[in-house]
Amino acid sequence: MSGKAGNMVKTQTVLTTAEARAFYDRFGRKQDSQGFYENPALDDLVASSRFREAQNAFEFGCGTGRFAARLLEKELPASATYLGCDLSAVMVALAEERLDAFAGRATVVQSDGAIRFPLSDRSVDRVVSCYLLDLLSGADIAAFLAGARRVLRPGGLLCLVSLTEGVSAWSRIVIALWMALFRLRPSLVGGCRPIRLEAYPDTETWQVLHRRVVAPFGVPSEVPVATVKRAPRD
Repeated sequence: MSGKAGNMVKTQTVLTTAEARAFYDRFGRKQDSQGFYENPALDDLVASSRFREAQNAFEFGCGTGRFAARLLEKELPASATYLGCDLSAVMVALAEERLDAFAGRATVVQSDGAIRFPLSDRSVDRVVSCYLLDLLSGADIAAFLAGARRVLRPGGLLCLVSLTEGVSAWSRIVIALWMALFRLRPSLVGGCRPIRLEAYPDTETWQVLHRRVVAPFGVPSEVPVATVKRAPRD
């Protein structure tokens, strides 16, 4: 992965914290309707992230808790715990409702919008973020990666999914239409825009173990899984 983002990523305007919170408070349960293109990418993420070896997971931007419920029900060990956070109070309430069956193992908290992980150093096995980094500025993505590096245990995995650039004729058409809406008004597409996650992590810090782009219905998603490179005494 390159340490520099492309010009397309650098020049785009993202929603402010207040705008993003307001949009996702309104969007609420409708977020789950995006499963038609998200699920294949999430399937690939699960297949590549060895969640069954993890004792805890932290999800940055948990939305309605749909992926968290899948992890807790089918992927994480029965003894594993989950912590999720989200900017939207509505999303937090929906996630808490959905994860009520996992009380004692799952906790969801509301974020104040800062890119800050409520975890101690080297305390978590998996850091997960799905369809969230494509809402953030380049500076915030860099802050997210720094936070992930801090909290991951040695051997822990960073597990990401993001809207990305098209990889086929049809997906390029879809993304061109998506970007036309984004340029007109970012909130028309929830503030999401295609980014290349591979452009952000520093190759001296991160080792990419898996990367794939999947594009069901022409909507392309990038699925990278990475781990922190540690110095011998780090």
